[in-house]
This record gives sequence, C-alpha cells and structure tokens, in this order.
Amino acid sequence: MPISSLKSSRKHDFQLARSHRWWDADAQCTMVMSQPDLEPDLWLEYLDGAERSYRKYGVQDALDVAEISDGHDTAMFWAALNPSGQVIGGVRAKGPLTGADDSHAVVEWDGQPGLAAVRKMIDDRVPFGILEMKSAFVTGNSDSTKGVTRALARSGFHAMAAMDLQFCMATSAPHVLDKWRSSGGVVASIPATPYPDPRYRTKMMWWDRRTFIRHAEPGQVSRIFNEILAMERLRAASAVHQPLRDNAL
Repeated sequence: MPISSLKSSRKHDFQLARSHRWWDADAQCTMVMSQPDLEPDLWLEYLDGAERSYRKYGVQDALDVAEISDGHDTAMFWAALNPSGQVIGGVRAKGPLTGADDSHAVVEWDGQPGLAAVRKMIDDRVPFGILEMKSAFVTGNSDSTKGVTRALARSGFHAMAAMDLQFCMATSAPHVLDKWRSSGGVVASIPATPYPDPRYRTKMMWWDRRTFIRHAEPGQVSRIFNEILAMERLRAASAVHQPLRDNAL
C-alpha cells in the first residue's frame, strides 16, 4: 500500500499535533503514541508485527490487514520499540464508534446468543464516546512481555483523555483480557463467543474513564495519571491544540 494513501483516509477529524514518545522503565522500551498519517512507516511496521504475531498463534483470520492498512478507522495507534528500534508490541484504537455496527464485536458475536446484549451495551454508551482497542500484540521474552502488556493496557486512557471520550472496549480470549485487567478493565457479563474459531471463548472488556480507579491496580493508576499529564505538557508546548480540560481523567 502506498504511504501516500494514508494522508486523508481517516474518517474522523481528530488530529494529533505530533507523535508522543516516552521511555517505559518497567517495559524497558520506548512507547510511541501516534496516528497512521503522522508516522506511516511505523504504522506499517506495527501492522507487520501484528500480522506475524496473529499468524504465529493461528488466528490470522481475526486480523484483516488489507482492510485496516489505510488507517481509515484508526484514531491512534501505539507501538512499543525495543532499544534496537524494533516494534515488539502495539495496539490501535478504532473509533469513535457511532453505533454497534461500527464495532467488530458484532461480527464476532454474529449468530450467538449474546449478540443482542453486545449491541445494546455499545449503543447505550455511544453518546458518551467509545473507542475500540484492536489488533494488540506483544512479542519478546517473558521478562519484557509483562511490562509491554501493562504499558499497552494503559493506552486507551491516553486516547480517551485526548479525545474526551468516556469508554473504551476490547474483545479477546479471557487469558488475554486477564492481562489487561490491571488498568481497570471490567469483563462484561455477556456469554462468550467462539471467535475466531471454536478453540477460543472470546469475551468483551470495558474501561470507564470515570470509574476505572475502583478496578485498576494502584501502580497502573499512578502511571496512567503521569502519562496523561506528560501528554498535556506536550500539547500545551505545541501551542496547536487546546489543552486537555481539567476533567480529562
């Protein structure tokens, strides 16, 4: 895909003034928050890493790179870079959702008893703003994987604060969601779906910007606040966008 096709393909109008990079000491990597048209090369590296990871675990059918590579539905993405500059993890935020049909969850629960509940849960929250976290992956040794996973679990709060949205959601197997629970995610009481194949029992997780402190680990709460404050300082210094409101968190 030509990089030039990323220039104006996103269907929402939120624009970062610049990418935001910071060193995560726990993960021993550089975290990058950006948008496909801001860092097209990094975006494609992230997609390549996600595709390799999904293929490794035999779930490549859950990731349609050709469909998402132009960045049209990606509000932001995050990439974790090791000291050599290689992408060892990442995730993207899709949205803001305008209704249940914007979410990939309706595809995952298609024909399943929980579909109506999935639709209602999404539609009820649309007026408050929803991002869907998708295409997450982490590679590397066990020592670094935990730190990168915890860093990515905080990523939704960066986007919710920047875009003034209340919710973000994700769908995955329970053992994956358990790793993301540290940042305050709550698994919905919707029956699991056998997606992408019968080996999996995919569930839905929600993060609420207004109540996450009740559910998150204290260390994650502290990091979320510190990272968003660093974002605020960067935005203020750029003098391009209005700073986050006082209730950004």
